Amino acid sequence: MTAQDPNAGAPPTEEELRAAYEAELQRITVDDVLVQTVVSLLNLGGRRAGLAPGTEQERDLDQVRSAIEGVRALLPLVEPQLGPDAAQLRQALSQLQLAYARLTGTPRAPQGSGGASAPAEPAPKPEGGGPAQSSGRLWVPGQ
Repeated sequence: MTAQDPNAGAPPTEEELRAAYEAELQRITVDDVLVQTVVSLLNLGGRRAGLAPGTEQERDLDQVRSAIEGVRALLPLVEPQLGPDAAQLRQALSQLQLAYARLTGTPRAPQGSGGASAPAEPAPKPEGGGPAQSSGRLWVPGQ
């Protein structure tokens, strides 16, 4: 007969959990967390856009916009570590941005190589200025 450990199958103690957490903190890097955050934001943004089958009821365009902005802010920080693999994340971001634009009906400017939106072309100005300018209520530099 063998003696059985009385703690076998018992949940880990607080001390064991703390030791495991400390070991994980020693192993993981900030870059690892940033990359995982970017991937999580892209995945969650896709769900909130209703892109995955069965997630149409989860659609929340404010959440999609936040996910896009979060990825756009973090991507430049992780691209150097990812090298050529960064292209996959940029592609996923582009797809999410296109889906957002399609869902909101907002045209989006094409993406530049740095992941930031290109500046939109200014609207053509009417001859002689618009109604506010011609009424004298609009301040225009140099005029």
